[in-house]
Amino acid sequence: MAPKSFSFPGIFPALLASSLALLLLPTPIIAVHDYHDALRKSILFFEGQRSGKLPPDQRVKWRRDSALRDGSTAGVPTLLPHPTFSFFTTLGSPVKSFMPFDVYFVFQVDLTGGYYDAGDNVKFGFPMAFTTTLLAWSVIDFGRNMGPELKNAVKALKWSTDYLLKATAKPGVVYVQVGDAYSDHSCWERPEDMDTLRTVYKIDNAHPGSDVAGETAAALAAASIVFRSRDPAYSRLLLNRAVRVFNFADKHRGAYSSSLHAAVCPFYCDVNGYQDELLWAAAWLHKASRKRAYREYIVKNEVVLRAGDTINEFGWDNKHAGINVLISKEVLMGRADYFESFKQNADGFICSILPGITHPQVQYSPAYSNYLSHANKAVPCGERSASPALLKQLAKRQVNYILGDNPLGMSYMVGYGSRFPQRIHHRGSSLPSVAAHPARIGCKAGSRYYLSPSPNPNLLLGAVVGGPNVSDAFPDSRPYFQESEPTTYINAPLVGLLAFFSAHP
Repeated sequence: MAPKSFSFPGIFPALLASSLALLLLPTPIIAVHDYHDALRKSILFFEGQRSGKLPPDQRVKWRRDSALRDGSTAGVPTLLPHPTFSFFTTLGSPVKSFMPFDVYFVFQVDLTGGYYDAGDNVKFGFPMAFTTTLLAWSVIDFGRNMGPELKNAVKALKWSTDYLLKATAKPGVVYVQVGDAYSDHSCWERPEDMDTLRTVYKIDNAHPGSDVAGETAAALAAASIVFRSRDPAYSRLLLNRAVRVFNFADKHRGAYSSSLHAAVCPFYCDVNGYQDELLWAAAWLHKASRKRAYREYIVKNEVVLRAGDTINEFGWDNKHAGINVLISKEVLMGRADYFESFKQNADGFICSILPGITHPQVQYSPAYSNYLSHANKAVPCGERSASPALLKQLAKRQVNYILGDNPLGMSYMVGYGSRFPQRIHHRGSSLPSVAAHPARIGCKAGSRYYLSPSPNPNLLLGAVVGGPNVSDAFPDSRPYFQESEPTTYINAPLVGLLAFFSAHP
């Protein structure tokens, strides 16, 4: 992985205006797609990104346990003044021994688990939290369309929320990254072998990070909705933690890029500010808790936190479009006229993605079209009108482009179709598996695999790569990371899209 200088651009980092315009024109290859197969693989991808102790039902068999000591370098020294110890004599009589001095114990932090964000072995909390939010949103809106894959989607979500609960276990602290990115990127090695620095980075009262903490609160709140009926106790835990993390984010305002600049920049540097994450978190907390306090927070802070800014983007760094679309559902359902301005912002976003004026950093989604359908409404865009049917058509064209309806006639999802990327920028996929090569492959020993023209030995099924460049060319080569690297936050929203189209082909 290299610096993530781009915002989430709607599946493909390199798809700029010319490529998106191409989506709206006839393409040379039109296929009938198996959306359910693509859905199954898009969810399976997450198992290939798992960190920690793998469960017995792990389906990606070429992966093994990894990073089992994550958090051990973040020990918390705890003072026990003059502790008393109890022991037993040989006769079985209990004896208490009073220590005449203070003792410090270091309690290790358990940060095992979670996901590697992309083709490297670092756990970046900001994109992981965004992945979690979008995966939860996919399940909330389209879980009923997932069929037997719903249980796997929920498992993928819980793998992430279990980690986020660990990362937020200590009040006033959020652990936001495990692994030194520079150390990691200087090596090409399997996660099972890695011996790079597993430095732990955190935000706290003195070193704020409202952006990453806000996104983490949003993720926990969104996930609490998914588990509300499936596991009520777990759902309550998620929601209560979301409340605490949001309060921390709001009270101690600041960007984590300022507090932890050397560690997180230029990889996941928040250039858009933390204000959108606070509104995003409040919107999800309102949806999850239905508490008036969050509604009032949203209305009060709409202008202060710039709800209508850069409405034509949506990604791990910019939540403005997502905020307005999420909140607009309340208006469209006739339940919240006080959010009318958010609907106006969402309508403006929808108009901006119509053919001819499409912004390059937008992913079409059927979510808003579903909300419009249920409300029996369309969006007026001057002389044009964005109907639910039109929005669904635009979303479907983009999905079909990813699955193979493009000038190259190739799928950009690994393992889908007869032609797909073979040399993705991904350490675990490109190096021999532990089963095939039990001996350790060292930091620099992996370089020959990185530079090899041979296909990756391990298929990371369901991985969607960055995609073609501005000229619609795709160099199927590991060094071209912008085109050939998959990420969890590309797949997370795609899960919802594929679920919808598997039920509405």
